[in-house]
Amino acid sequence: MGESHKPSTVYYLQMLDRAELQGKPAPPGLDISMVTDPVFELNRRFYKDVGARWEWTDRLSWSDRQWSAYVNRPQLQTWIASLDGEPAGYFELEFQEPGDVEIIYFGLLGQYTGRGLGGAMLTEAVERAWSFGEVRRVWVHTCMKDHPAALENYRRRGFQLYDTRPGGGLLP
Repeated sequence: MGESHKPSTVYYLQMLDRAELQGKPAPPGLDISMVTDPVFELNRRFYKDVGARWEWTDRLSWSDRQWSAYVNRPQLQTWIASLDGEPAGYFELEFQEPGDVEIIYFGLLGQYTGRGLGGAMLTEAVERAWSFGEVRRVWVHTCMKDHPAALENYRRRGFQLYDTRPGGGLLP
């Protein structure tokens, strides 16, 4: 955490065909379900709790109004992972034109990291992303400030690196 002011290389990965997914089965007790009635407080809480370890800061200053507008868009889905009935993590999927789906946020709560859940959760995220309809690409970005296994998890699930940017510059 002491290096938070240092730029971190951002890695952009994509999957261009559903058949590229190299799934990992869910362990017993893992349940992943879509939030059907969006509540911005839920997204904000997961963002803060999951992101605290990884220095997610870009949305910490958002107002209730900004969070509500973000969460209540038809192109956004929020999914909650639970292990044995307890919230373990979440991911957000955003449908983008022309047929792209981005995994916006993805992560586990601290006490659930290192327990083999990330691969199964990512498998579900990718499967759900491809189910949006006319999808041509699923993509995600990560950086070295994220969990040390994040980049490898994306690669093991079948994502291919297509760009890197120093210092956190986001692609349009």
